[in-house]
Amino acid sequence: MDWNTIYNLIDPKLMIVIALCWVIGYILKRTPRIPDWCIVYVVTLAAVLLTIWLLGFGPEPIIQGILAGAFAVYGNQLVKQARKKGNEDKSLWF
Repeated sequence: MDWNTIYNLIDPKLMIVIALCWVIGYILKRTPRIPDWCIVYVVTLAAVLLTIWLLGFGPEPIIQGILAGAFAVYGNQLVKQARKKGNEDKSLWF
């Protein structure tokens, strides 16, 4: 799967939603009282609500919001894993 395929899955208007989700995730990660496991859910909910606000309510905007939230979380994990140097842990990551 290349970037053009991913770009065609998500409406180009939603790139700002993805950027906002990265910021929301960063802020939540720095908030001590919010557990890490709920950050994904909050980011996804924010993405869905922002997408509905931008595109209107319906099944397609809800799916687009879920994809935008997932893309933001996945992109963040790609950056995190690429930054790891020499800290290769052979155990399962979950």
